[in-house]
Amino acid sequence: MSSNFVAAAHRAAIVEQLRAAGCVWADDEADLLISATSTPADLQSIVARRVDGEPLEHIVGWARFGGIRVMVAPGVFVPRARTELLVRAAVRPVGRRNAVVLDLCCGSGAVGAAVAAKAAGPLHLHAADVDPASVACARLNLAPWGGHVYQGDLFAALPSHLHRRVDVLVANVPYVPTAQIGMLPREARLYEPRLSLDGGVDGLDVLRRVAAEAPGWLAPRGHLIVETSQPQSSAALELLDRAGLPARVITDSELGATAVIGGMPSHSNWRTSDSLG
Repeated sequence: MSSNFVAAAHRAAIVEQLRAAGCVWADDEADLLISATSTPADLQSIVARRVDGEPLEHIVGWARFGGIRVMVAPGVFVPRARTELLVRAAVRPVGRRNAVVLDLCCGSGAVGAAVAAKAAGPLHLHAADVDPASVACARLNLAPWGGHVYQGDLFAALPSHLHRRVDVLVANVPYVPTAQIGMLPREARLYEPRLSLDGGVDGLDVLRRVAAEAPGWLAPRGHLIVETSQPQSSAALELLDRAGLPARVITDSELGATAVIGGMPSHSNWRTSDSLG
C-alpha cells in the first residue's frame, strides 16, 4: 500500500478501533494491517476481522518467532513467544553435524524451523502433527531446510527408520486442562484447533503418551524437550523420570516459559542452566 494511501487521521482511527477491541499493541498491529492491504476495502475488511478477535498472524499470514518469519495459515496454532525457550534448549545439543531433530506436535513447524535456522551445522529435520492444515503449513516452513513433515497421531506418523535415531525430540504438546479451555483468550478458543490446546483433565494426557514412547525413538544420547506450565512442571518431571528419561525443569522468567528436559540414561554431559532467561 502506498505511503499516501492512509492519511494520519485514518491510521489513528484504526489504532483506536484496535485498542477498543483490546489489542495491546494496537499501533504496531495497525501498521502491519495497513502494509498487508492494497485497497481501502481490503483494509476495512481485515481490520474488522481483527476487531472480531481473529489472530493477527492468521490475517497477515505470518508470525515472527525465534528470529525468523514463519507462515501461519488460518486454523493453525499460532506460535507463542514463550515457546522460544524450547528452541534455545534444543539448539545446544544440536551442535554436532547431522543431528536428527524431531518437532512433534509441530503445528506450523515454527520450532523446527527456528532450531534449523539457529543450528551451527546441517541437521536432519523431521516434524509431525495430526492436523492436516498444520501439516500443510509446516511443509512450507520446513522446506528451506529440507525438512520432512508427516501427518498422524504422534509417533504413529513417523517412518520406522527414525527408531532410536532422534538426537533431539522437541514437543510443544497441548497442556491446557480441559476445564480451563473456556478461560483462554477468544482468539485462541475460536480460531485455533482445540486439539493443539486441550491436554485432558489435568493437561498432561498428551505428554504421558509422548514420554512413554519417546525412549523407543531417541538415540543413545538423545534428549526430549517439552513445554509445560509452571504448576504442572513437577508432574511433568515425574512423567519423564518414570519413562526412564532423567529430567529437570528449565525456565525463562522474561518469557514466562517453563520446559522439562529429559535425557536417555547414556546421555552426554551436555547441560544447560535451570534458567535460560
